[in-house]
Amino acid sequence: QVQLVESGGGLAQAGGSLRLSCSASGRTLDTYSSYIMGWFRLAPGRERERVAQITWNSNIPYYAESVEGRATISRDSAQNTVYLEMNSLKPEDTAIYYCALAMPGRGFEYWGQGTQVTVSS
Repeated sequence: QVQLVESGGGLAQAGGSLRLSCSASGRTLDTYSSYIMGWFRLAPGRERERVAQITWNSNIPYYAESVEGRATISRDSAQNTVYLEMNSLKPEDTAIYYCALAMPGRGFEYWGQGTQVTVSS
């Protein structure tokens, strides 16, 4: 099993920046190195959106078009932690942000509890 714990959400001003963290733990992580960690967000009245993801061993990132150029996903292998930094925040970035993990060949089946991000204009 894998446990994911997010932190770093809160209130931010439009145009500002934030950094979210997600720490992963669990014996399963010792077995695989090619898993994928991602950030998703869910806002009222909108579908869940995959914001960014990174393949752990290759460090290849993916970004949604809505955050391309404003977001950076990175990971600290020693800490089993993935980060999401977002700049030039917009009110439409307001959402609950979830960290998720997908084992090789599987979908995102492990999820954190979510952290609220609110961007005021």
